[in-house]
Order: sequence, then C-alpha cells, then structure tokens
Amino acid sequence: MMKKLALLAAIVLMPFTGFAQIQLDTKGVDPFEKGKVFIGASLTGLDLNYSGSTEMNFGVSAQLGYLLADNLMLYGTAGYSHSGVNGVYDSFDIGVGGRYYIVQNGLFLGANCNFIHANKNYNDIMPGVEIGYSYFISRTVTLEPAIYYKQSFKNHSDFSTVGLRIGVGIYLE
Repeated sequence: MMKKLALLAAIVLMPFTGFAQIQLDTKGVDPFEKGKVFIGASLTGLDLNYSGSTEMNFGVSAQLGYLLADNLMLYGTAGYSHSGVNGVYDSFDIGVGGRYYIVQNGLFLGANCNFIHANKNYNDIMPGVEIGYSYFISRTVTLEPAIYYKQSFKNHSDFSTVGLRIGVGIYLE
C-alpha cells in the first residue's frame, strides 16, 4: 500500500517539475491550440485503483478528441476492463468527455461520462472526473498520467473507483 501511495504522490507532484520541459519541447508552439486532433491510448488498473469488491484489475482504453478552443478538448472513448470481482468480471465501456488544459503547462482537469456493459448482465452509467498531466516527449507525443474517480449509479460501494491511468497521446494539426 505504501508503494502505491508513493507512486501516486510522485504522479501528483510531476506537473510542478515539468513546466520548463514543455517550453523546450514545443519550441514556442501552443500544443493545445484550437483545431488539433488528439489520439490516445491508456492502461488502467494494474492494481493501482480501488473499488469495493475488486481483487485484480486491468484495463485498456482508446480516445479520439478535438480541441474546440484553445485549451479545451472534447473526446470520445472506448475501453475494455478485466477484473477479479467475485470471480471474473469483463466490461466494455463507451463514453464522452472533456478536458481543460491549465495555462499550456500540460496540467489538465477532465470530466466524462461512460456507459458500462459487463458480463453477468450488468449495465451502468458512470460519470467521472480526473486530473492529469501531458508530459511531452516530442513536439506531438505525450505521456499522460492521470488520477481519476468514477461514480457508479447502480452500485456505489462495489463499483465506484479511484485509480491511476497511464496513457500515451498524439496531438495532430
């Protein structure tokens, strides 16, 4: 548990160390300007999240977004998750969300809503929030760690989730 908390603290503090890095890598170009397209993929779980009945969790998701205005992105997402919840629990989700990038430093706040369909005839709508950081490794490619919370309307105690997501993003002009 302490290792997970230390990793979570490191991810939260990373935005404060990365401001100079984004200025160098983007070479004066606003990476979050209106009209750019975002393509992303991420891993979730890896036992870096908590929900009431999860024993083991692994998930993947893909995102496709568009910057409607400077620093404001709308995106669609689709994903798959495998959990050890009272046996085997596989789920698929599809949803929409938005991000607001704070002062072009890479720190972002997000909100989303996903429809979840799982085996054992379980369906749920889960709105969520996240805070993350877009760390540029080139002019267009980012590593994007984020801390998220998803609220289950159907079964709050067992399926609402707090976790860490690690993603890769590409910003295209």
